[in-house]
Amino acid sequence: MDSASGPHTNSATPREREVLALMAEGLANPDTAGRLVVTETAVSKHIRSIFAKLGLAPGDAGHRRVLAVLAYLNS
Repeated sequence: MDSASGPHTNSATPREREVLALMAEGLANPDTAGRLVVTETAVSKHIRSIFAKLGLAPGDAGHRRVLAVLAYLNS
């Protein structure tokens, strides 16, 4: 995903950017929840919102978590 022409993480909330940063570190949802002191359900909701803002549909080729992290790292 090219940050110059495609969706990017600028529209993410501060909490969504925190979740993306922890995803970039390789943390799974339970570990992210523990680190942020929130529920796994909250983490899942943040991730769904991130995917939507980045235009990453469930059927997209590639792994959405990886594509989201790449967008985060390129922003």
